[in-house]
Amino acid sequence: MNLGKLADYHTHTPLCRHAEGEPFEYARQAEKLGLGEIGFSDHSPAEQDGFDDWRMLREEFPQYLQSVEVARSKVPKIKVRLGLEVDYLENGEVWIEQLSAMAPYDYLIGSVHYIAPGWDIDNPKWIGRWSGVAEIEEIWTAYWRLYTLCAKSGYFDFIAHPDLPKKFGHKPEGDLRRFYEPAIAAALASGTAIEINTSGWHKNCSEQYPSRQFLEIMSEAGIDLVISSDAHSPTNVGRDFEKAVCLARDTGFTQSARFEKRCKTLVDLPAATCTS
Repeated sequence: MNLGKLADYHTHTPLCRHAEGEPFEYARQAEKLGLGEIGFSDHSPAEQDGFDDWRMLREEFPQYLQSVEVARSKVPKIKVRLGLEVDYLENGEVWIEQLSAMAPYDYLIGSVHYIAPGWDIDNPKWIGRWSGVAEIEEIWTAYWRLYTLCAKSGYFDFIAHPDLPKKFGHKPEGDLRRFYEPAIAAALASGTAIEINTSGWHKNCSEQYPSRQFLEIMSEAGIDLVISSDAHSPTNVGRDFEKAVCLARDTGFTQSARFEKRCKTLVDLPAATCTS
């Protein structure tokens, strides 16, 4: 499959303290794979340092910007975009607005990790809180309320890993459209794209983020698509993109989004010969 029409915009750097490899190494891998573009979107600084231990400090933000410039200079044959993954926190709009003015971004990614102060639901240290049917329902309800607000906000060019609470394999009973449909409606109203995040295939859930059902509803609604690896090492850049293209086409998508200076364009997905 020719990957030249695809871009991998959801990637990280060592500044988040759980990734390895410098941005220029990610860019070289993207070039090797034949991707059209690569972008960097490390976890944004928090308003107050010490918020958690998996994001850059405020004083490290200039270093982040410089590392992206180094990637551009060392790997000039591929377009290198600047982004940031920003946590949506309720009542955190002022800080999001400040972050959005701190650099000439090509895009901003919105994500929800925290459903309560100090509780990042994808963190393995909180696995014991998923203790039963009632807890799973309550956690999903809290998460999707915030995710819908994130989609509605209009702060972001696309939003990340929609059904993150399934990471460890926990899903509520019944039809999950009750969670999906409000978030998709909010993204449609704000014009916000949503990603297929291939990292889910390598988590306990063994499924891409988001689920096939979510993708089908999203496609029918006309939400724009981004395909992302969520790479935390250079070897993960573009991982499973061929599989993701096949899934995207099978659920009704024909295009994916590109971003430059916060402006979106759409390009056709690569031609694919896919098997079930």
